[in-house]
Amino acid sequence: MVTHLQIWRALDALALRHGISPSGLAKLAGLDPTTFNKSKRGTANGKLRWPSTESLAKVLAATGASLEDFVALASDEPRGGRTRPVPLIGLAQAGQAGYFDDAGFPAGSGWEEIAFPDFADDHAYALEIAGDSMLPVYRDGDRILVSPSGNLRRGDRVVAKTRAGEVMAKQLSRLTAQHIELRSFNPAYPDRSFPMAEIAFIHRIVWVSQ
Repeated sequence: MVTHLQIWRALDALALRHGISPSGLAKLAGLDPTTFNKSKRGTANGKLRWPSTESLAKVLAATGASLEDFVALASDEPRGGRTRPVPLIGLAQAGQAGYFDDAGFPAGSGWEEIAFPDFADDHAYALEIAGDSMLPVYRDGDRILVSPSGNLRRGDRVVAKTRAGEVMAKQLSRLTAQHIELRSFNPAYPDRSFPMAEIAFIHRIVWVSQ
């Protein structure tokens, strides 16, 4: 059975992953800033309050987390803010040769390191966003944590690299064995579609440090 404590703990952990407070998480999701405050988690007479399914859905949409991610956070014991170093390069650099092996995992020299909250993917890496092509979701200077091992579903935020060396962060619109369709975050930039034969890899974005 899922407990009240687990749900609120998962929300707190999701906020921590983004380097923001529960209030900041609420604002990111377009909710009242006090939605996830400690005072809103119970009444004066001790009755427990649960976050609404609508507010949870908005949080998942705003952070790019999947329902599976949220369930994992609810199930995990608190990690005490434990971090570990992950490799970091700029998004533009990721298109150059030598930064990924044939499996799409980080490789070679030239990577820096940055501390991120611990994440259960030994091949996770970080990319630093530059420019405005991914507004309003990702801003210049944001750092996204990417999981090569994450399962992909329609609506996920992803990093895709073509065999020609182009790297892009988009939303996964459609994926089949033969074709992939990617939606741009910024309406000023076109959506993209490719035959899967032209894709070197596609990895899921699990969270962003803003």
